[in-house]
Amino acid sequence: MVNSSKDDAATDGDMSSGGSPPSNSSLYSEGEKVLAYHGPRIYEAKVQRVELRKKEWRYFLHYLGWNKNWDEWVSIDRLMKCTDENRLKQRALEKGYVEKSSKSGRSAQAKPKNSIDAKVEKEDTKNNAPKGKKRKNDSGTKDNQSVEKVIKIQIPSTLRKQLVDDWDFVTQQDKVVKLPRTPTVDDILTKYLEYRSKRDGSITDSLGEVLKGIRCYFDKALPVLLLYNKEREQFRELVGDNVSPSTIYGAEHLLRLFVKLPELLAYVNIEDETQTRLHQKLLDFLKFLQKNQSTYFVSAYEGCKGTEGKGKGKND
Repeated sequence: MVNSSKDDAATDGDMSSGGSPPSNSSLYSEGEKVLAYHGPRIYEAKVQRVELRKKEWRYFLHYLGWNKNWDEWVSIDRLMKCTDENRLKQRALEKGYVEKSSKSGRSAQAKPKNSIDAKVEKEDTKNNAPKGKKRKNDSGTKDNQSVEKVIKIQIPSTLRKQLVDDWDFVTQQDKVVKLPRTPTVDDILTKYLEYRSKRDGSITDSLGEVLKGIRCYFDKALPVLLLYNKEREQFRELVGDNVSPSTIYGAEHLLRLFVKLPELLAYVNIEDETQTRLHQKLLDFLKFLQKNQSTYFVSAYEGCKGTEGKGKGKND
């Protein structure tokens, strides 16, 4: 979450005078537990203060389970009542079932050929299917159980903040990452391989396969799941038919992949033992990103029109 509104009290001005609200009372009250949008997710929060500013109700929130540094003033369009229906919506977003992602992915290929494409098609089917008893998939495991088995990729807190700052730059400030990035996704994967080689003295074939898989998933998922709408023009300018996104984009977009990986891996039939080893390797890679966060991630984005450069071909 981005602590961008903490000082609203000093900047908004025009508050209602005195402590009593006007006759058209606020929809939410002090001390009330609510659901609040922050970026692409919904969080539980508590309303601590309610004030009228510039003829608009504003609410000072504390996000439950988060440090007070994240407390902020928000407008009413960020809030929802704590109803069963809204909690279902919260859980759906947590699992990554975002309608925009589904729609943008449908045109990627004529029919699914891998787990990413399968996810898009399955989402389309699920959204249009009549309600009824849950059906088991071919392996006999319910979809929600499959998701639960692989969803626990714990992203370190500093990288979670990086994701929120990334969201804020693009969706709220109309900025984008300057491309091509240095280091690229390919560079980062190579650096990680070198790091593990020095640390362990050798590299296992399984690690090499995991890194190849990350690169493949990234190249496939980027145009389907990992871009915000404001970044699509930049993508069209730089990534042609023979260009791999992993040679253009860097850590910022690679980190977004790890948010989506649980739902993508839910469509892959992985044995429990293999899944455990994969989980450990993914967590180790995230720790590597965290260790090099100041080097691999940019601290400032640029205006949406500032794109330049070309990428390498897919087979380079």
